[in-house]
Amino acid sequence: MTDMVVARNEGLYCVPGKFYIDPWRPVDRAIITHGHSDHARAGHGHYLAATPGAGILKSRLGDITLDTLDYGERLTHNGVTISLHPAGHVLGSAQVRLEHQGEVWVASGDYKVEADGTCAPFEPVRCDTFITESTFGLPIYRWRRQAEIFDGINQWWRGNADEGRASVLFCYAFGKAQRILKGIDPSIGPIFCHGAVEPLNRVYREAGVALPDTRLATEAAGKEEFRRALVIAPPSAAGSPWMRRFGDYSDAFASGWMQLRGARRRRAVDRGFILSDHADWPGLMWAIKQTGAQRIIVTHGQVGVMVRWLRQNGLDAGAFNTEFGAEEDDAVEQVAHA
Repeated sequence: MTDMVVARNEGLYCVPGKFYIDPWRPVDRAIITHGHSDHARAGHGHYLAATPGAGILKSRLGDITLDTLDYGERLTHNGVTISLHPAGHVLGSAQVRLEHQGEVWVASGDYKVEADGTCAPFEPVRCDTFITESTFGLPIYRWRRQAEIFDGINQWWRGNADEGRASVLFCYAFGKAQRILKGIDPSIGPIFCHGAVEPLNRVYREAGVALPDTRLATEAAGKEEFRRALVIAPPSAAGSPWMRRFGDYSDAFASGWMQLRGARRRRAVDRGFILSDHADWPGLMWAIKQTGAQRIIVTHGQVGVMVRWLRQNGLDAGAFNTEFGAEEDDAVEQVAHA
Protein backbone atom coordinates (compact mmCIF):
# COMPACT_ATOMS: atom_id res chain seq x y z
CA MET A 1 0.00 0.00 0.00
CA THR A 2 1.31 3.47 -0.90
CA ASP A 3 1.93 5.77 2.05
CA MET A 4 -0.72 8.46 2.33
CA VAL A 5 1.90 11.10 3.17
CA VAL A 6 5.46 11.24 1.86
CA ALA A 7 8.31 13.73 2.16
CA ARG A 8 9.12 15.60 -1.04
CA ASN A 9 11.50 18.46 -1.79
CA GLU A 10 8.60 20.89 -1.43
CA GLY A 11 7.33 19.47 1.86
CA LEU A 12 5.04 16.77 3.25
CA TYR A 13 2.80 15.58 0.41
CA CYS A 14 -0.54 13.79 0.62
CA VAL A 15 -0.33 11.43 -2.34
CA PRO A 16 -4.02 10.68 -3.00
CA GLY A 17 -5.14 14.20 -2.06
CA LYS A 18 -2.51 15.96 -4.19
CA PHE A 19 -1.80 18.67 -1.60
CA TYR A 20 0.95 19.55 0.88
CA ILE A 21 1.08 20.07 4.64
CA ASP A 22 3.22 23.06 5.76
CA PRO A 23 5.32 23.05 2.56
CA TRP A 24 8.57 25.02 2.62
CA ARG A 25 8.61 25.69 -1.14
CA PRO A 26 5.75 27.21 -3.19
CA VAL A 27 3.00 24.74 -4.15
CA ASP A 28 -0.52 24.93 -5.55
CA ARG A 29 -2.37 23.70 -2.46
CA ALA A 30 -1.17 23.85 1.15
CA ILE A 31 -2.74 22.93 4.48
CA ILE A 32 -1.11 25.04 7.20
CA THR A 33 -0.94 23.73 10.77
CA HIS A 34 -0.11 27.14 12.32
CA GLY A 35 1.30 30.56 11.62
CA HIS A 36 4.94 30.24 12.72
CA SER A 37 7.27 31.14 9.89
CA ASP A 38 8.81 27.68 9.54
CA HIS A 39 5.36 26.19 8.88
CA ALA A 40 3.49 29.02 7.14
CA ARG A 41 5.36 30.45 4.16
CA ALA A 42 4.38 32.82 1.40
CA GLY A 43 3.98 31.87 -2.25
CA HIS A 44 1.42 29.05 -2.22
CA GLY A 45 -1.52 29.17 -4.61
CA HIS A 46 -4.18 28.18 -2.07
CA TYR A 47 -4.14 27.88 1.72
CA LEU A 48 -6.34 25.87 4.11
CA ALA A 49 -6.11 26.41 7.86
CA ALA A 50 -8.13 26.27 11.07
CA THR A 51 -10.58 29.15 11.44
CA PRO A 52 -9.01 30.63 14.62
CA GLY A 53 -5.69 31.00 12.80
CA ALA A 54 -6.99 33.06 9.88
CA GLY A 55 -6.11 36.43 11.42
CA ILE A 56 -2.56 35.36 12.19
CA LEU A 57 -1.95 34.02 8.68
CA LYS A 58 -3.32 37.16 7.04
CA SER A 59 -1.29 39.43 9.30
CA ARG A 60 1.90 37.51 8.56
CA LEU A 61 1.46 36.52 4.90
CA GLY A 62 -0.66 39.36 3.55
CA ASP A 63 -3.15 38.90 0.71
CA ILE A 64 -3.41 35.12 0.32
CA THR A 65 -6.15 32.84 -1.00
CA LEU A 66 -7.29 31.26 2.26
CA ASP A 67 -10.09 28.88 3.17
CA THR A 68 -10.69 27.80 6.75
CA LEU A 69 -12.23 24.89 8.60
CA ASP A 70 -13.64 24.95 12.11
CA TYR A 71 -12.07 22.39 14.40
CA GLY A 72 -13.65 19.00 13.69
CA GLU A 73 -15.35 20.16 10.47
CA ARG A 74 -14.80 17.77 7.54
CA LEU A 75 -13.89 18.43 3.92
CA THR A 76 -13.32 15.85 1.19
CA HIS A 77 -10.74 16.62 -1.50
CA ASN A 78 -9.73 14.08 -4.17
CA GLY A 79 -11.21 11.30 -2.06
CA VAL A 80 -9.34 12.28 1.12
CA THR A 81 -11.44 13.41 4.08
CA ILE A 82 -9.66 16.25 5.86
CA SER A 83 -10.35 17.63 9.32
CA LEU A 84 -8.38 19.90 11.63
CA HIS A 85 -8.07 19.36 15.38
CA PRO A 86 -6.56 21.51 18.16
CA ALA A 87 -2.82 21.17 18.68
CA GLY A 88 -2.60 23.47 21.73
CA HIS A 89 0.56 25.15 20.38
CA VAL A 90 -0.51 28.71 19.49
CA LEU A 91 -3.67 30.46 18.32
CA GLY A 92 -5.15 28.53 15.38
CA SER A 93 -2.70 25.63 15.59
CA ALA A 94 -4.08 22.37 14.26
CA GLN A 95 -3.36 18.73 13.71
CA VAL A 96 -4.32 17.54 10.24
CA ARG A 97 -6.40 14.35 10.16
CA LEU A 98 -6.50 12.57 6.79
CA GLU A 99 -8.76 9.61 6.03
CA HIS A 100 -8.57 7.66 2.78
CA GLN A 101 -9.97 4.20 2.02
CA GLY A 102 -10.39 3.37 5.70
CA GLU A 103 -6.89 4.45 6.74
CA VAL A 104 -6.27 7.44 9.04
CA TRP A 105 -3.12 9.56 9.29
CA VAL A 106 -2.60 12.56 11.56
CA ALA A 107 0.10 15.19 11.02
CA SER A 108 0.52 17.06 14.30
CA GLY A 109 2.55 20.10 13.26
CA ASP A 110 3.83 21.50 16.58
CA TYR A 111 1.92 20.86 19.79
CA LYS A 112 1.91 21.10 23.56
CA VAL A 113 -0.38 19.22 25.91
CA GLU A 114 -0.80 21.72 28.81
CA ALA A 115 -3.71 24.09 28.15
CA ASP A 116 -2.84 27.78 28.52
CA GLY A 117 -6.04 29.74 27.77
CA THR A 118 -4.70 31.42 24.61
CA CYS A 119 -5.71 28.68 22.16
CA ALA A 120 -7.85 25.56 21.97
CA PRO A 121 -6.22 22.82 24.09
CA PHE A 122 -4.57 19.78 22.52
CA GLU A 123 -7.03 17.11 21.43
CA PRO A 124 -5.73 13.54 20.94
CA VAL A 125 -6.90 12.11 17.61
CA ARG A 126 -7.04 8.34 17.05
CA CYS A 127 -5.21 7.23 13.94
CA ASP A 128 -3.19 4.48 12.29
CA THR A 129 -0.12 6.64 11.59
CA PHE A 130 0.92 9.69 13.63
CA ILE A 131 3.44 12.26 12.39
CA THR A 132 4.93 13.91 15.46
CA GLU A 133 7.40 16.70 16.14
CA SER A 134 10.32 16.06 18.51
CA THR A 135 11.65 19.55 19.32
CA PHE A 136 12.19 18.59 22.95
CA GLY A 137 12.30 14.85 22.36
CA LEU A 138 14.86 13.94 25.03
CA PRO A 139 14.06 12.53 28.51
CA ILE A 140 15.84 15.50 30.15
CA TYR A 141 13.05 17.83 29.04
CA ARG A 142 10.31 17.77 31.68
CA TRP A 143 8.45 21.02 32.17
CA ARG A 144 7.28 22.37 35.51
CA ARG A 145 3.64 23.44 35.65
CA GLN A 146 3.22 26.76 33.88
CA ALA A 147 1.59 28.31 36.95
CA GLU A 148 4.93 27.90 38.77
CA ILE A 149 6.76 29.61 35.91
CA PHE A 150 4.31 32.52 35.91
CA ASP A 151 4.76 32.85 39.69
CA GLY A 152 8.50 33.11 39.11
CA ILE A 153 8.04 35.79 36.45
CA ASN A 154 5.72 37.75 38.76
CA GLN A 155 8.24 37.59 41.63
CA TRP A 156 11.06 38.78 39.37
CA TRP A 157 8.91 41.60 37.96
CA ARG A 158 7.65 42.65 41.42
CA GLY A 159 11.16 42.70 42.83
CA ASN A 160 12.39 44.90 39.99
CA ALA A 161 9.37 47.20 40.31
CA ASP A 162 10.00 47.65 44.02
CA GLU A 163 13.54 48.77 43.16
CA GLY A 164 12.34 51.13 40.43
CA ARG A 165 13.68 49.39 37.33
CA ALA A 166 12.06 47.97 34.23
CA SER A 167 11.68 44.21 33.66
CA VAL A 168 12.44 43.32 30.03
CA LEU A 169 11.34 39.81 29.10
CA PHE A 170 12.52 38.41 25.77
CA CYS A 171 10.36 35.75 24.14
CA TYR A 172 9.01 34.67 20.77
CA ALA A 173 6.61 37.35 19.52
CA PHE A 174 3.85 34.98 18.34
CA GLY A 175 2.42 32.60 20.89
CA LYS A 176 4.91 32.82 23.74
CA ALA A 177 4.37 36.55 24.29
CA GLN A 178 0.58 36.18 24.45
CA ARG A 179 0.84 33.15 26.71
CA ILE A 180 2.97 35.15 29.14
CA LEU A 181 0.56 38.08 29.02
CA LYS A 182 -2.30 35.70 29.80
CA GLY A 183 -0.48 34.16 32.75
CA ILE A 184 1.15 37.06 34.60
CA ASP A 185 -0.31 39.38 37.26
CA PRO A 186 -1.06 42.73 35.54
CA SER A 187 -1.61 44.51 38.87
CA ILE A 188 2.16 44.68 39.43
CA GLY A 189 2.64 47.52 36.96
CA PRO A 190 2.13 48.75 33.39
CA ILE A 191 2.90 46.43 30.47
CA PHE A 192 4.64 47.57 27.30
CA CYS A 193 5.32 45.57 24.14
CA HIS A 194 7.73 45.76 21.24
CA GLY A 195 6.32 46.64 17.82
CA ALA A 196 6.75 43.02 16.72
CA VAL A 197 4.51 41.83 19.58
CA GLU A 198 1.69 44.37 19.85
CA PRO A 199 0.04 43.70 16.43
CA LEU A 200 -0.17 40.00 17.32
CA ASN A 201 -1.76 40.89 20.66
CA ARG A 202 -4.50 42.66 18.68
CA VAL A 203 -5.09 39.53 16.57
CA TYR A 204 -5.45 37.43 19.72
CA ARG A 205 -7.92 39.90 21.22
CA GLU A 206 -9.93 39.94 17.98
CA ALA A 207 -10.11 36.13 18.24
CA GLY A 208 -11.66 36.45 21.70
CA VAL A 209 -8.57 35.82 23.84
CA ALA A 210 -8.59 38.08 26.92
CA LEU A 211 -5.21 39.74 27.48
CA PRO A 212 -4.29 42.55 29.89
CA ASP A 213 -3.90 46.09 28.59
CA THR A 214 -0.63 46.70 26.76
CA ARG A 215 1.00 49.67 25.05
CA LEU A 216 3.77 50.06 22.56
CA ALA A 217 7.05 50.85 24.27
CA THR A 218 7.49 53.76 21.88
CA GLU A 219 4.33 55.38 23.31
CA ALA A 220 5.82 55.90 26.78
CA ALA A 221 6.44 59.52 27.75
CA GLY A 222 9.89 58.76 29.17
CA LYS A 223 12.03 56.48 31.33
CA GLU A 224 9.89 57.16 34.43
CA GLU A 225 7.01 55.18 32.90
CA PHE A 226 9.17 52.07 32.75
CA ARG A 227 10.27 52.06 36.40
CA ARG A 228 7.57 49.50 37.40
CA ALA A 229 6.88 48.14 33.95
CA LEU A 230 7.09 44.74 32.30
CA VAL A 231 8.35 45.00 28.72
CA ILE A 232 7.75 42.10 26.30
CA ALA A 233 10.17 41.99 23.38
CA PRO A 234 11.50 39.51 20.79
CA PRO A 235 15.06 38.17 21.16
CA SER A 236 16.22 40.34 18.26
CA ALA A 237 15.72 43.44 20.43
CA ALA A 238 18.44 42.39 22.88
CA GLY A 239 21.47 44.64 22.61
CA SER A 240 19.79 46.92 20.08
CA PRO A 241 19.41 50.74 20.32
CA TRP A 242 15.71 50.11 21.09
CA MET A 243 16.74 49.02 24.60
CA ARG A 244 18.24 52.40 25.56
CA ARG A 245 14.84 53.89 26.34
CA PHE A 246 14.43 51.81 29.52
CA GLY A 247 17.31 53.20 31.56
CA ASP A 248 18.01 50.82 34.44
CA TYR A 249 16.47 47.43 33.69
CA SER A 250 16.70 43.72 34.45
CA ASP A 251 16.33 41.30 31.55
CA ALA A 252 15.18 37.70 31.23
CA PHE A 253 14.48 35.14 28.53
CA ALA A 254 11.52 32.73 28.39
CA SER A 255 12.09 29.56 26.37
CA GLY A 256 12.23 25.81 26.76
CA TRP A 257 15.90 26.07 25.83
CA MET A 258 16.53 27.90 29.10
CA GLN A 259 16.74 24.44 30.65
CA LEU A 260 20.20 24.26 29.07
CA ARG A 261 22.78 26.08 31.17
CA GLY A 262 24.74 26.95 28.06
CA ALA A 263 21.72 28.73 26.57
CA ARG A 264 21.26 30.84 29.69
CA ARG A 265 24.93 31.73 29.81
CA ARG A 266 25.21 32.65 26.14
CA ARG A 267 22.08 34.80 26.21
CA ALA A 268 23.76 36.84 28.98
CA VAL A 269 20.46 37.69 30.68
CA ASP A 270 19.74 38.09 34.38
CA ARG A 271 17.13 35.33 34.47
CA GLY A 272 15.99 32.39 32.39
CA PHE A 273 12.42 31.10 32.60
CA ILE A 274 11.83 27.59 31.25
CA LEU A 275 8.59 27.96 29.31
CA SER A 276 7.97 26.16 26.03
CA ASP A 277 5.05 25.99 23.62
CA HIS A 278 6.17 22.49 22.62
CA ALA A 279 5.49 19.22 24.43
CA ASP A 280 8.20 17.91 26.74
CA TRP A 281 9.30 14.26 26.75
CA PRO A 282 6.40 12.99 28.92
CA GLY A 283 3.99 15.08 26.85
CA LEU A 284 5.25 13.64 23.58
CA MET A 285 5.01 10.08 24.92
CA TRP A 286 1.50 10.71 26.28
CA ALA A 287 0.29 12.24 23.02
CA ILE A 288 1.66 9.35 20.96
CA LYS A 289 0.02 6.80 23.24
CA GLN A 290 -3.33 8.60 23.09
CA THR A 291 -3.47 8.32 19.30
CA GLY A 292 -3.39 4.52 19.45
CA ALA A 293 -1.19 4.61 16.35
CA GLN A 294 1.09 1.67 15.73
CA ARG A 295 3.18 3.60 13.23
CA ILE A 296 4.92 6.83 14.25
CA ILE A 297 6.85 9.15 11.93
CA VAL A 298 9.11 11.64 13.72
CA THR A 299 10.03 15.05 12.34
CA HIS A 300 12.14 18.07 13.39
CA GLY A 301 14.02 17.90 16.65
CA GLN A 302 15.54 14.93 18.47
CA VAL A 303 14.52 12.54 15.71
CA GLY A 304 17.08 9.76 16.20
CA VAL A 305 16.55 9.41 19.94
CA MET A 306 12.77 9.29 19.64
CA VAL A 307 12.79 6.79 16.78
CA ARG A 308 15.06 4.43 18.72
CA TRP A 309 12.97 4.76 21.88
CA LEU A 310 9.70 4.12 20.06
CA ARG A 311 11.13 1.06 18.30
CA GLN A 312 12.40 -0.31 21.59
CA ASN A 313 8.86 0.04 22.89
CA GLY A 314 7.31 -2.00 20.10
CA LEU A 315 6.16 0.70 17.68
CA ASP A 316 6.88 0.92 13.96
CA ALA A 317 8.83 4.20 13.98
CA GLY A 318 10.56 6.12 11.23
CA ALA A 319 11.39 9.70 10.28
CA PHE A 320 10.81 12.43 7.70
CA ASN A 321 13.47 14.99 6.92
CA THR A 322 11.86 18.45 7.02
CA GLU A 323 12.85 22.11 7.05
CA PHE A 324 10.82 22.88 10.17
CA GLY A 325 12.35 24.32 13.29
CA ALA A 326 13.46 27.84 12.30
CA GLU A 327 11.47 29.64 15.01
CA GLU A 328 13.25 32.18 17.19
CA ASP A 329 13.08 29.67 20.05
CA ASP A 330 15.26 27.36 18.01
CA ALA A 331 17.78 30.14 17.44
CA VAL A 332 18.43 29.94 21.16
CA GLU A 333 19.35 26.26 20.82
CA GLN A 334 21.68 27.08 17.96
CA VAL A 335 23.42 29.63 20.16
CA ALA A 336 23.58 27.13 23.00
CA HIS A 337 25.38 24.59 20.81
CA ALA A 338 27.64 27.05 19.00
